[in-house]
Amino acid sequence: MVAGSGFFAVVGPCVIESEAMALSTASTIAAVGQRLGITIFYKSSFDKANRSAIGSPRGPGLEEGLRILQRVKAETGLPILTDIHETAQIKSAAEVADVLQIPAFLSRQTDLLLSAITTGCRVNVKKGQFMAPHDVGNIVNKGSAALPEGCDIRDRLWLTERGSSFGHNDLVVDMRGLAIMRATGCPVLFDATHSVQRPGSLGDRSGGDRAAIPALARAAVAAGVDGVFIEAHHDPERAFSDAAVMWPLDKLETLLADLLAIDRLVKAQGI
Repeated sequence: MVAGSGFFAVVGPCVIESEAMALSTASTIAAVGQRLGITIFYKSSFDKANRSAIGSPRGPGLEEGLRILQRVKAETGLPILTDIHETAQIKSAAEVADVLQIPAFLSRQTDLLLSAITTGCRVNVKKGQFMAPHDVGNIVNKGSAALPEGCDIRDRLWLTERGSSFGHNDLVVDMRGLAIMRATGCPVLFDATHSVQRPGSLGDRSGGDRAAIPALARAAVAAGVDGVFIEAHHDPERAFSDAAVMWPLDKLETLLADLLAIDRLVKAQGI
């Protein structure tokens, strides 16, 4: 199964915390995917460049992070998705990752998108918290302009909804926006974990409401998204990044099973 032929998921800890932790979480995630018969992309960042505080953990860096992700890929068979923040990172990241992700804060960075698209990797762009749903049309047009003639942007670009800024330190999700994003023809994912974030609400880090993840994820799948993005961790409260919204890894299979059942119902109705 490949993304585009069925409901899929992107799952993993926000940032690489250690090689052992990455391998352990990936092994658990791979087993869940096999039992459910769903394609899961392993997500973890080699560098979190947009932390709230100067002392917040950022990850092992490009070289060591990619080495760890390459080992995860080799030992578990999971395809890899990881963030890029600068054009200088793209060539090396593309040698390991199957999907290059452009973070929400960088979703309008033209050079970053064009350089990523031309690698041949899939590219996942997170819709900025400051963008209206119809603004993703500009992202699609930019990506299309970088492709050789005959290439279809719908085979190369994913779009991810991760909530919109709502006053200070809060996000909301307008489910109508998912239909607008889907109208581009590109696969659309729903980021169930970052959408319940409260950015910067804890002063030197972001808070959030983990308990709201299942409700929003179910609603998004009912609205017809192609997949879900869920950051997960063996011990969420101890996660180096996004601890308040990290989904417990031991509850991943139950949540994904629920979402798969909704997805089948939606597809049966032709939605």
